[in-house]
Amino acid sequence: MTVGTRNKLEQDIDVMAFFGGLATGGLQVKIHLTGTPETHPSDIFYLRHRPSWKVRKNVFAAIRGHAAGSAPPALGPNSGGRGHGGGPQRIMVYSCEHDTEGEVTLTMPHGKKLDHMGIQVKFFGRIDMEAGAHEGRPNYDFISLSKELVPPGALFDTRTIPFNFRGVEKIHESYHGRNVSVKYFVLVSVQRQWLPPITQEHEVIVQLPGIEPSINEPIKMEVGIEDCLHIEFEYEKRCYHLHDVICGKINFLLVRIKIKHMELAVIRRETSGEGVAISAAMATAGGGGGAGGGPTTGGKSDRNNIVTETQTLLKYEIMDGAPVKGELIPVRLYLRGIPADMTPTYHAENNRFAVRYFLNLVLVDEEDRRYFKQQEIILWRKELG
Repeated sequence: MTVGTRNKLEQDIDVMAFFGGLATGGLQVKIHLTGTPETHPSDIFYLRHRPSWKVRKNVFAAIRGHAAGSAPPALGPNSGGRGHGGGPQRIMVYSCEHDTEGEVTLTMPHGKKLDHMGIQVKFFGRIDMEAGAHEGRPNYDFISLSKELVPPGALFDTRTIPFNFRGVEKIHESYHGRNVSVKYFVLVSVQRQWLPPITQEHEVIVQLPGIEPSINEPIKMEVGIEDCLHIEFEYEKRCYHLHDVICGKINFLLVRIKIKHMELAVIRRETSGEGVAISAAMATAGGGGGAGGGPTTGGKSDRNNIVTETQTLLKYEIMDGAPVKGELIPVRLYLRGIPADMTPTYHAENNRFAVRYFLNLVLVDEEDRRYFKQQEIILWRKELG
């Protein structure tokens, strides 16, 4: 970028900032949610970073983050993203049972006045869809509540007003995905005559602790290629909490091809669009397996504009070298060590999106042909964090 271009950009930013301040009349709106893990240990938990769709490069970050997750926050949730001394901000996550309450601070510069048509605080639960990936409605509000904070009048100085939304049922856990997200947020709106309202929002990250499913049978299956390969794999159960350990074993019943190595991967598949329930049912009926690689990229289906994004969260080698008939390979995978923000399984929520997890077992022969079998597992949350 040249010096002239940079100076022009800085001038444009200054002009926008000037008109932005002029349009709001100098009013500053801050939202502060009350409660901390110290006052509500069972309902609030500190996170080291905002949950995201990305997979972290450091495989040990998840374990370190869990160990430091109960430490006091570097700063409050409204402090601009950086902590004291330049450290990262810690975010607070709330249980679905916790009431959303806090304070709104309205600050006017000394000697300034702002006439308004009323100030409202709103609480939303929203499913956002990427506009470029989907047609039709980009978002869907499954919660929409509003309360009046201040009747029409004028603001002269600083005012702090409490608010609360009690007894609101939060049916979905917060999710920040590739093409879809589930967000809860508090929105303050200052209505003005002849001018757009002044708004400020604050996201509320919600998690839904659950209980272990009553039916949790082991996964047992025999797969192979006729007269070439026959293996039997078994996992102790189908449903796991997010800090659980996946244990299993793989038994080679017949080996007549030269296998170079075997690997196990954890895959997350996000499906979004209208009619996700039908698409998920067809995918489950179709199963997965055979020769060739599993899906690793996103794609769009013609059925109801369904968009699918597939991620490999973790992949590691569990066998190196050719096995022999009767050989038994143990499997032990720690979900807590996966370098990604894991969430519970979402089952076609509002028929708009689903997030499912799979174990992908891959065998590679000496000619680099890949034989794989995918098996879906169900994840649930045992505790906040």
